[in-house]
Amino acid sequence: MLNKYTAVFEQDDDWWIGYVEELPGANTQGATLAEARVNLQEAIQLVVEANRELARREFADRPVLRESLLVAV
Repeated sequence: MLNKYTAVFEQDDDWWIGYVEELPGANTQGATLAEARVNLQEAIQLVVEANRELARREFADRPVLRESLLVAV
């Protein structure tokens, strides 16, 4: 599944710092802008996977309904 996020990058001396506006905790750095972009994509994947796992553990012993939700922003 592809999602669209807003990536923000800034140069700090020799490093590029990147974060995602819509996803707290998804941030990274890289020696080049290209490296920071790749690292940020990986950070997004890791944060989403971790959040899903935490939610599944929290509700593991209760009946819940999970469904996809499409939102236009």
